[in-house]
Amino acid sequence: MDAPTWLVGWRCLLLLALVGSTRSEGVQSCEEVRKLFQWRLVGAIKGLPDSPRAGPDLQVCTSEKPTCCTRKMEERYQTAARQDMQQALQTSSSTLKFLISRNAAAFQETLETLIRQAENYTSILFCNTYRNMALEAAASVQEFFTDVGLYLFGADVNPEEFVNRFFDSLFPLVYDHLINPGVADSSLEYSECIRMARRDLSPFGNIPQRVMGQMGRSLLPSRTFLQALNLGIEVINTTDHLHFSKECSRAVLRMQYCPYCQGLTLSKPCMGYCLNVMRGCLAHMAELNPHWHAYIRSLEELSDAMHGTYDVEHVLLNFHLLVNDAVMQAHLDGPKLSDQVNKICGRPSRTPTQSPRCSFDESKEKYGMKISARNEEETLANRRKEFINNLRLHRTFYGALADQLCVNDLAAADGLPCWNGEDIVKSYTQHVVGNGIKDQSGNPEIKVKGTDPVINQIIDKLKHVIQTTSMLN
Repeated sequence: MDAPTWLVGWRCLLLLALVGSTRSEGVQSCEEVRKLFQWRLVGAIKGLPDSPRAGPDLQVCTSEKPTCCTRKMEERYQTAARQDMQQALQTSSSTLKFLISRNAAAFQETLETLIRQAENYTSILFCNTYRNMALEAAASVQEFFTDVGLYLFGADVNPEEFVNRFFDSLFPLVYDHLINPGVADSSLEYSECIRMARRDLSPFGNIPQRVMGQMGRSLLPSRTFLQALNLGIEVINTTDHLHFSKECSRAVLRMQYCPYCQGLTLSKPCMGYCLNVMRGCLAHMAELNPHWHAYIRSLEELSDAMHGTYDVEHVLLNFHLLVNDAVMQAHLDGPKLSDQVNKICGRPSRTPTQSPRCSFDESKEKYGMKISARNEEETLANRRKEFINNLRLHRTFYGALADQLCVNDLAAADGLPCWNGEDIVKSYTQHVVGNGIKDQSGNPEIKVKGTDPVINQIIDKLKHVIQTTSMLN
């Protein structure tokens, strides 16, 4: 007899032996069940049956055969079944959750670095080119980039307001140090008058409007992208800890632990049986699938749109150039602006003063100049592209979750004897339903009722972020 023929014959004998033994007298001792119960559930073995006996008080693991389970064991198995389900979900989603959370943290860190770089570049501009006003401008520069960060990371601040605030505060400095250099007015009221006059006089031409446009177009998509990633983490955290119905808990108990009561500690559920149980338990979760798919697609489209004037990296790192253009514009129009200020604010009583010189940290300047030579491989756009490519692999996560659990871990391999909820059989003969709530009406293993309000809430949040990103696109 050749090896393949022998192997087939051996498998047939094993199948017949397994099937035959479960349909005869059943297990003679509960020793293995007792050991497994103690090891798996860390439960005391005192009071557990030594040999099979009748189990009329069992609620789920009922059988005409003698059983190795008591009502208390069944209750402990019920708890274990719920914990197993929770653990299986968390394990299945761990790669996806890590992908999103790691990139959300990386994107936020990158944006924080870009903000610091842009602030350094702007500080270097003042220190190198406009040293007399550098120290006085430092607070306004710092406040501006603090507001940029607050907005990017979700705070309720208005880009138009903080852009205007920056240029309002810049005008008195430019007026005092470039238009009328060498003197400083002692009156705070006069400086405030100049600041208030900025929007009427437009000393910086259209540059404040250009900055507003660029900041609005680039900051909002990045802010939305980060918020969307945080929502993705929230969705996974919610589904990882979803509370399952009593029907689901009983079905998982019957599938996973009721075989133990008959001494079948090594058995696994049939594939079709497992699919019916898991698709029933996860029917509400499967309703997320089209919305999750659309969510990933919206992130992809948003990422593709974030280039050019929509690229926050480009806008932030070139902000100092626009500031320089603004100061130069005001300097060129100095005589005209001086006359206009005198008409609006009057001629101040001035006293000559020595302006504080810039004492910018050279190491900070070197840092700022050094990081201007950026590695093309490490740009924010490339990181987004890599992330989206990886995220695409998880587009059908919620639609395929039940199948993934059964195929990867829970169910017996095709062709092997398996548990069908009552006995060890060659194959599962019941109808296997599809995924989603609508397909569960004919599920022979579990009844699925109504909708889940938690899932509905998540779907609403996904719809909202999808709509927001589509408007940006």
